[in-house]
Amino acid sequence: MLCLKVPTDGGWATAAARDANATLVDHAHCEMKAATNALSLATRHCGDLDLVLALSALAREEIEHFARVVEILGRRGVALGPPAVDAYAAELRRATSTLPRDPTLPLVVDRLLVGALIEARSCERFQLLATVTEDPELRSLWSELLASEARHYRTFMDLAVRAAAGDRDRVVARLDYLASIEGAIVTDLAEQGASASRASIHG
Repeated sequence: MLCLKVPTDGGWATAAARDANATLVDHAHCEMKAATNALSLATRHCGDLDLVLALSALAREEIEHFARVVEILGRRGVALGPPAVDAYAAELRRATSTLPRDPTLPLVVDRLLVGALIEARSCERFQLLATVTEDPELRSLWSELLASEARHYRTFMDLAVRAAAGDRDRVVARLDYLASIEGAIVTDLAEQGASASRASIHG
């Protein structure tokens, strides 16, 4: 799906749907982290008003999703609790610091591509969840969120191309390289049991 090189293990969705409360808690935290990341990028690049506006709109939607998921948790009598360590996002961001640098591409391009990859993985996992979830409310939620994550993926990609002065081919090549690293991270986490145990949407 989208730019991903490695599909999520088939058993992930079944495990995540079985422990729906844990999946909801994890996703609430993911939405908050996504909003925080978007606003952090906007703050670092506050001189680019178009980027700031685009990321602000994305962050606003993430916060709306966070509030919606928390509302569902409240109806279920489930506490949000503290966020778990997000090994997936941490490893992916760490990987960008070890990549060969292209001095003609601004550093923000890699940050935006990491955002695109996280949204792509989320989109894939929501699609998997929507196919196995029996609860009508949650199935509708997952379906709605997968469409949202796909839009966010396109937003990050469009911003990355814009930051690269419109050179889409170079951005896509950079994304392809990062996607291979992302696939290795997902594989490693699955082998460690980290993804399945947390039923994590973002990795």
